Amino acid sequence: QVQLVESGGGLVQAGGSLVLSCTASRSIFSFSAMSWYRQAPGKQRELVARITSAGNTYYTDSMKGRFTISRDNAKNTVYLQMNSLKPEDTAVYYCYSWDRIDYWGQGTQVTVSS
Repeated sequence: QVQLVESGGGLVQAGGSLVLSCTASRSIFSFSAMSWYRQAPGKQRELVARITSAGNTYYTDSMKGRFTISRDNAKNTVYLQMNSLKPEDTAVYYCYSWDRIDYWGQGTQVTVSS
């Protein structure tokens, strides 16, 4: 069993930045990929970014150029640097990984005011 714990959410003005962290209860090196998802009120959960164990990254189009995903295997932590935040980025952000079963964090709220 693996626990994923997110932190770093909060309230920020449009144009501002936040860094989210996701720390796993065991080594993340064995995960083939770690991802960030988000869910806004009344909307489906959507993929934000993914990083593989090799360090390859993928971003949903609307996040490209603004968000950066990274990982620190020594700290069992994945980060999401979010810049140029917009009100439409307001959502609960979740950390996700898979190792035979799905692992989700509890989520961290990001609110961007206009």
